[in-house]
Amino acid sequence: MTASIVHRWTASDGIDLAWHEVGQGRAVVLLHGLFSEAQVNWIKFGHAAKLAAKGCRVIMPDLRAHGQSAAPHDPANYPNGILGRDLEELVSHLGLTDYDLGGFSLGARTTVQGVGEGLRPKRAILAGMGLEGLTGWLERKHFFVDAIANFDSASRGDKHWLAIQFMKTMKVDRVAASLLLPTFTDAHPEWLAAFTMPTLVLCGSEDEDNGSAPRLATALPDATYVAVPGTHMSSVTKPDFGDALVEFVTQ
Repeated sequence: MTASIVHRWTASDGIDLAWHEVGQGRAVVLLHGLFSEAQVNWIKFGHAAKLAAKGCRVIMPDLRAHGQSAAPHDPANYPNGILGRDLEELVSHLGLTDYDLGGFSLGARTTVQGVGEGLRPKRAILAGMGLEGLTGWLERKHFFVDAIANFDSASRGDKHWLAIQFMKTMKVDRVAASLLLPTFTDAHPEWLAAFTMPTLVLCGSEDEDNGSAPRLATALPDATYVAVPGTHMSSVTKPDFGDALVEFVTQ
């Protein structure tokens, strides 16, 4: 299996960001979930390797304040919509014109913003996301704000427990995370209407963390809903998840 290569680039505000890449061919840009990273969501469980084996150039950014990208503590580096802006700049930096674009959870949210604001991939993937997760972010945000606030005090059984354990595993920078969370916004109706390209809505059969994936598929102009086994945390680790990605982008 070909190892992924880590590349670095500088965003327009001077922040150093990273992307991972594996394979050659037509580009597929994949964005990881909140408090995760490209290595965990796309590389560790073999999804990127499956895509590369089918002739794809898989480009996997570590989002700002995640993974090997910088996590600045200056509030000026976290304007509203910053992850979407970083995505648009990376697509431009790489000169991508014929590509697919998608993401898991926060990556799906960022994909929606990017497409809503003008990116035009040939195909789109929204994974680990439901309609209510996109249109009701402000409520969801409070869960993560509270998780950070209770980071050192929550006990097993607390509703924030699993999220906090994941943050600890990922060594999340809580200062940067607290600055990043308010930069997301609810998806505007016109953003959803912009998904005129074929779109895969991919979600765990037990995953309703971000609302209803079937309702999201129905709300988009040209979407197909596919369920794979698992919860929000486990579905992205399953071989079925990578198989569904491959089937969609190579059809």
